[in-house]
Amino acid sequence: MNRFQTLPAIALAAAFVVPCHAAEVGVREISVTAPKRGQDLAVTVWYPAAAGGEPVLVGDNRVFKGAPAMLDAPPLQGRFPLVVMSHGSGGRIQGMSWLAAELAKAGFVVAGPNHPGSTSGNSTPADTPKLWERTQDLSVVIDRLTSDPQWRDLIAADRIGVLGFSLGGAAAMEIAGARANLDAYARYCDTYAKWDCAWYAGGKAYAGDKAIDVEEVNLRKIDRARFEQSNRDSRIKSTVLIDPGLAQAYDEQSLRKIAIPMSFINLGSSGTIPAAVIADRLAAVTPNGSYAAIAGADHFSFLPECKEGGAELLKSAGEVDPICEETDGRSRGDVHAELVSLVRRALQTTLSDRL
Repeated sequence: MNRFQTLPAIALAAAFVVPCHAAEVGVREISVTAPKRGQDLAVTVWYPAAAGGEPVLVGDNRVFKGAPAMLDAPPLQGRFPLVVMSHGSGGRIQGMSWLAAELAKAGFVVAGPNHPGSTSGNSTPADTPKLWERTQDLSVVIDRLTSDPQWRDLIAADRIGVLGFSLGGAAAMEIAGARANLDAYARYCDTYAKWDCAWYAGGKAYAGDKAIDVEEVNLRKIDRARFEQSNRDSRIKSTVLIDPGLAQAYDEQSLRKIAIPMSFINLGSSGTIPAAVIADRLAAVTPNGSYAAIAGADHFSFLPECKEGGAELLKSAGEVDPICEETDGRSRGDVHAELVSLVRRALQTTLSDRL
């Protein structure tokens, strides 16, 4: 799972910034009621758009470049597959706009919530492993978009997919039918305490964009019944999983029962991918799994392209992870282009061809 947690206070305040050029995709911010959360979800929706709307850059801030779109543009006529997205731990859905916008151009409606408790500025170790809450978030987004008169005629309700990155990839795994094993996850963290699991032992959290002190999380004291329950939503017909979290903790029998296509993508070459997210075995176990690895990338390559001076800004704020560094001389934009191609092809093959 991605671990950056200092970003919200310095980099993630802006959702939309007005640029000097237009875009080819519409975008709207909506509020979705989440009864089990006891609060509404902030959801961003990207969609194929007709002419109109206000040109904006989605996710633009002091560190990251935004992606162009047309705010509140009228949608194109037609019915389009829906892809729900789940962001990584400590991230925001707007940070996935570089990918969501390209999918909207390709004929998909793309929607994702900011998950309370594991979103930048509102992120705690205790909330992080509650994947049942993330899957509930995705399900209520589907509920809203397939029933709301404003959206339902735009969406082909029989062609719904899910895309997740890192902890969002774990949520995507579970909404597709995977079930996690608490003991396996705790044992993994006993062994690999320096990567994603360090967050549970760090004693830090974020609330209101400020760092706060919290107690260490003992994974073995998590609600076992909820952690291991099935969170499957049968409306999901295809999945794309990019560096999916909890890779060492899934129950193999549950994976063997997943009949829908599962497209796994790792960021990195063999031997460089962390155990937390390595997915080749997961792809081999699932009946309709496929696997690809992107050479010259790492876990942070999924984040938006950084602006000039972004790395220095993060360093001044105490960020220790190489969020803006490029690997093996390969630009982040180049990695993104390969990711877009892989993701678009997977979704077009599994959803668009079901017309």
